[in-house]
Amino acid sequence: MEYQSIGQVRLLMVGLCSLLVVSGCGSEVKQHSESVSYQTVATTALTPSEYYQHKQTYTGTIRSANTTGIGFELAGKLNSIQVDSGDSVTLGQTLASLDTDLLQAEKQQLEASLQQTKADLDLAENTLKRTLSLKDKNYVSEQQLDETKQQVTGLIANRQRLNASLYATNLKLEKSILMAPFNGKISKRHHNLGEVIGLGSPVFTLIGDDQQLAYIGVPIQVASSLKNNQQVPIRVGDKTLNGSIAGISAEVDAITRTVQLRISLPKDADVLNGEIAYFEYQQDIPVAGYWVPISALTDGVRGLWNVYVLNKQADTSGVNHFSIERRDVEIIYTNQDKAYIKGALRNDDTIIIEGLHKLVVGQVVTPATTAVAGAI
Repeated sequence: MEYQSIGQVRLLMVGLCSLLVVSGCGSEVKQHSESVSYQTVATTALTPSEYYQHKQTYTGTIRSANTTGIGFELAGKLNSIQVDSGDSVTLGQTLASLDTDLLQAEKQQLEASLQQTKADLDLAENTLKRTLSLKDKNYVSEQQLDETKQQVTGLIANRQRLNASLYATNLKLEKSILMAPFNGKISKRHHNLGEVIGLGSPVFTLIGDDQQLAYIGVPIQVASSLKNNQQVPIRVGDKTLNGSIAGISAEVDAITRTVQLRISLPKDADVLNGEIAYFEYQQDIPVAGYWVPISALTDGVRGLWNVYVLNKQADTSGVNHFSIERRDVEIIYTNQDKAYIKGALRNDDTIIIEGLHKLVVGQVVTPATTAVAGAI
């Protein structure tokens, strides 16, 4: 009996403790339920704009004003090469030469023929003098005099022909030596020593040192807004150069449908032939709208997008609350972190810019700053 009494006392004490715990929890829940807190959201006020700036990058290549494949005007065997790729050359410097043995033989033959013609001409002129003196004494006929004159005339013409042939041969000898037409650097050698090269076949590609140009194709609308001598920024690699428009093409490329710009670069520009050049062009597009962060947009329906706008409401006690309202918008232009939009918005609207995936339409929220809340 004594043990049963002790057990009943213990059960009674456990029951009393349980009632105290339950009553304590109930009072805590009641206390928390008296104060309501809403989720805090980051917001920003919309700022209207009458236009947006559209930036587009166009690409092209760097080329020297003088980039030429130079070669001989004659066909022949390549006899010597004085320079190679990567060498710098100056105007008039000898670069290569052709074998001229045949031309030298031709020149000697013409010189011999010319000497023979000169000797024959001297004899014919002396004969003409004697014939004229005898004609005065009626010792020769008119026929003999005419034949002598004709012989002299023929020899003079033959001498002129030989002189012209000799000049042409000497010219061929001069053109058998390839010289640099301007200061520059050899970018490539196309033939080797001993090769027989064809007429006009380039032996070297020579890049001039005088001026570097950027050739960039742009749309017709962009080209029409530019003008000669206009300063434009050109980016090559990690360098931005101050270029000047030297010329705008008068026709549209049949393949790219662009108009080519020829842009002069500074003389001290450290660029290489064939490098990629970038032209960044910015223009103002007259469309009314608003700039918003990309994070302020969420998917809509029928190709539209949505933004969440704060709608101020007052309860029965006069306390202001802010609920979420969805608005349909259209994206006009985007860059890396912002979008230019238009749609069902007002200039005094305040939108939520972060955490849209955690919110629903109609939810009551609290703006992150009291300044924004008071301005709504």
